[in-house]
Amino acid sequence: MPKLTLSLAVNDYDHVRDLLDGRVQAEGIALVPSVLPVEEIFYRTTHYREWDLSEMSLAKYASLRSQGDDRLIGLPVFPSRVFRISSLYVRRGGIVSTAQLRGKRIGIPEWAQTASVYSRGWLAHDQGVALADVEWVQGGVNQAGRKEKVEVRLPPGVRYRNVADKSLTQMLLAGEIDAILSARPPAPPAGQSEEIVRLYADSESAERAHFAATGIFPIMHLIVMRREVFEADRWIANNLIKAFTQAKENSLARLRDITCSHFPLPWMNARADDAHRLFGGDPWPYGVQANRVTLDAFLRFAHEQGVCHCRLAPEDLFPTEVAASVRV
Repeated sequence: MPKLTLSLAVNDYDHVRDLLDGRVQAEGIALVPSVLPVEEIFYRTTHYREWDLSEMSLAKYASLRSQGDDRLIGLPVFPSRVFRISSLYVRRGGIVSTAQLRGKRIGIPEWAQTASVYSRGWLAHDQGVALADVEWVQGGVNQAGRKEKVEVRLPPGVRYRNVADKSLTQMLLAGEIDAILSARPPAPPAGQSEEIVRLYADSESAERAHFAATGIFPIMHLIVMRREVFEADRWIANNLIKAFTQAKENSLARLRDITCSHFPLPWMNARADDAHRLFGGDPWPYGVQANRVTLDAFLRFAHEQGVCHCRLAPEDLFPTEVAASVRV
């Protein structure tokens, strides 16, 4: 019986690579991959749904679902997760604490960028800096002209404006904004690279403490598929999840391997063991239940911030076929 051919757009991750090169195969499926930058994938998926399967911003996907747009079906496969206290940038010698952000201007690439949702949630719930305490300035981080990709409903009292003719990096260097919240770091021009710094110089310690207190390991992206593809062959969802999971487990095994260096950095196996201890097992779980704390927090933040137009539960993001795993 011939395999079902499906196109897939995803970024270049070690924990997906075995699936892309065929070392791991999804039962009954032949994948045709496109390895591309995430911004391009998100734009083309949001507006045109060019691929059968693609990586997708969690915030944009959840926003669309909250608006009744169900043309995309989510899989609880999360290729990108990043703690985001490290994504807050300021001018050197300026702001030194989150409390000083009250009354200031913070640049964001998009209100509905997943990283910004987590960062604003952390500011509001953990640092006491409410959404209305800040003027939010939307624009491209390093290139002018970036726009929102989904419709958002800003809460009452929130000040928000778009700047189309300057980048956020230019504005921060010129003192026209006071900070930037962004997944992609600012890239100052030559000679000014030292003028922009992270607000938290030791962001890892702050992020470890926040994880210990909340259990939130921010999910940035998930895998989605076009609804018509899923409905034509519903069996593909769990077959794909199994294959993505195997590819991820292979990657974790490479990280832990002390026999030889699979990655060009020292002590990778020790870092992998540290993460295993910190997370009490698999540091990168797929599935709904294993990620309920993080998904619940994200969906609460997204609703509070108007990214989601109604309050969603984690189960609202995924088909019932993938909500639980088979146990024997």
